[in-house]
Amino acid sequence: MTDNLTLHMNAYLPLRDVVFHTLREAILKGELKPGERLMEIQLSNRLGVSRTPIREAIRMLEQEGLAVTIPRKGAQVAKMTEKDMEDVLQIREALDELAASIACEQISKEELAELRDTMLEFEESTTTGDVQRIAEADVRFHDIIYQATGNPRLVNILNNLREQMYRYRVEYLKDEKSYPVLVQEHRQIIEGLAARNKEMVSAAMQMHVRNQVNAIKEMIREQM
Repeated sequence: MTDNLTLHMNAYLPLRDVVFHTLREAILKGELKPGERLMEIQLSNRLGVSRTPIREAIRMLEQEGLAVTIPRKGAQVAKMTEKDMEDVLQIREALDELAASIACEQISKEELAELRDTMLEFEESTTTGDVQRIAEADVRFHDIIYQATGNPRLVNILNNLREQMYRYRVEYLKDEKSYPVLVQEHRQIIEGLAARNKEMVSAAMQMHVRNQVNAIKEMIREQM
């Protein structure tokens, strides 16, 4: 287990959330490797907390697909597989297209302006080399589209799915060659929304997700 784990304390968060964010970041950065065991005693000693918040944090990691509990072995960092990735992104493709189609009818001028600002924020973030910052800017871009649907049930489903695919998003964004493509895809999505052209938005969103699927498949195969 990595010796670099440091608890990122936050006075406004419950301890379990602090532990969760610390472990989540370590997994996304590759400090905790796929298949590495998440042993409660070792983690509690390393982070200086009791086993209870460790146990709760591991459950939260399982909900995101970042950890898995193996019978008679305990919890470990989940491995990325093509099947898991395809399952998550197949659902995302369908729901993102649905959200974009609804947003075409519902999105306001203010939301379009916010979306354009966020697009520029994303473009700026790609020059920083900070993958988590880039991923967060990408998340905000899509969140505006989701909120523009005015459908809280759909937003809730998409938010849950977003957590499950965050790891794949980060892996995709580690490849700097993807940035120009993403920037262009974001611009096409906004163009379609501004024109209230459902066909244009659906095609752009579909291509956006499928490019991600193909790129991550390549990465997973290279790691095998």
